Amino acid sequence: MKKEKGKKRKGYVGTWILAAGICAFLTACSGNTESYDTYEIPNQGESEIKPVSSFYVEGSYEGREPEVQETLETFKSGNGLCVIEKKEDYYDVTLDYENGSYEEVGAAYAETILMAYPEYGAVLEPYLYENIKLAFPNLQGDYTPVLKRLNSLKASLTEEYQKEMEHFAKVISGGEQGFVENGKFSYEEAMLAQMIPDALRGTSCSAMSVWGEKSATGETITARILEWDLGSENQMCNVHCVVHMKNGEKSITGISVLGLLDVLTAVNDDGVFIGILDVGSGGDYVYEGKTCYTYDIRYALENMDNAKEVGNYLIANSTNYTWSHNLILTDKNNSYCVENCVVEGEGVSLLRDTSTILHDHLVWDNPDSLCVVNAFAAAENADNLTGNQENLVRWLKYNEWIAKKDKISVIDVKDMLTCEKVDSDVVTVHSGTVFHMVILDYATGKIQVAFTGTEGVVDKPEFMDVGEY
Repeated sequence: MKKEKGKKRKGYVGTWILAAGICAFLTACSGNTESYDTYEIPNQGESEIKPVSSFYVEGSYEGREPEVQETLETFKSGNGLCVIEKKEDYYDVTLDYENGSYEEVGAAYAETILMAYPEYGAVLEPYLYENIKLAFPNLQGDYTPVLKRLNSLKASLTEEYQKEMEHFAKVISGGEQGFVENGKFSYEEAMLAQMIPDALRGTSCSAMSVWGEKSATGETITARILEWDLGSENQMCNVHCVVHMKNGEKSITGISVLGLLDVLTAVNDDGVFIGILDVGSGGDYVYEGKTCYTYDIRYALENMDNAKEVGNYLIANSTNYTWSHNLILTDKNNSYCVENCVVEGEGVSLLRDTSTILHDHLVWDNPDSLCVVNAFAAAENADNLTGNQENLVRWLKYNEWIAKKDKISVIDVKDMLTCEKVDSDVVTVHSGTVFHMVILDYATGKIQVAFTGTEGVVDKPEFMDVGEY
């Protein structure tokens, strides 16, 4: 059952030139016209220095409405518990937990995937092994360590999630067993694919939220970028999905991968939005006695109706997780970063908001706004931000971009996130590993998503209107 519902400054100059080993990170999208041409550079032969303009994309999303894609084909399981609508760029999935058990829904999901996308195993199994080999570089054909990790983490989940996962894997595998790299999903491989962020590797990402005086509507706008290994042939870009877990007051809409049952990016029916971001964890990886934070997120979204309650639940359980991580976490009235530190001695788990004291020399100039990158920003936690080029550059860019606007709209957010060329030789917010970008506008309840296609990340992707939470 649900619980009761409870100074803008100029800051950093428009053009930054950092010495050898540090990328130039620039803010041309803010309208600053200063460029490398301003500086008189001695002739030292051929140089790789490029004009500022070469890193930025012209154009805006102004007047460019999000696309509502038509359904090309519809597939339904025999018991009606899963419906998959095939769109041009993604699959729209509805799972009906109101009329079936978790195990029945899991089996129905797999059954319908095999109808909608028969190549599912052939595309996803090679991707799974790319991740296995990164996490276990010295297996030499013996997958016992992988199986032990899988079984331990699976056993930590609630019985409903375990049964759902088991029945999904049984149907999708069609009787295949064990770890054999053959282009087909076995039972064990399908199970492991359900917990990649917890069992194999995390993700890279960034996120932002604005509200109050900083928002053009006064309502919260939250955006997240998920950077994910797209696969050696961008195969993951074949399986974008929006999944509607229809379950009364426990309903969730997830922006995910076809067939996945955990949470990457999701919002529940009360408007609690969450997205996962990896944070590097020091020390040895430990899975014994641990559980999957991506399933704890799902549980919290199903059973809690405000961001603070969800955040406190995940913080209270953070010592049970395998990787340290950040979560962008918002509802209509609040925005937080959940900084979950799982490594003893490196800090504490906490809800970071605008009142949280940041690391020494780390500045955030913008009231009514929040930024998240792949590092802890709170002073109480280990600092992998101010001394890390990619994290610091992205933090500074968000700080500068948000400061340049008195009021920020959804269009402004799109323009900020995509103002840099993907193939730039600098650290970019919109990088070549972006899997999806999600914007939630609390003024309308609408969710917009830009999915990376099989051609890879493009400079100004189309945003899809995928409905309301």
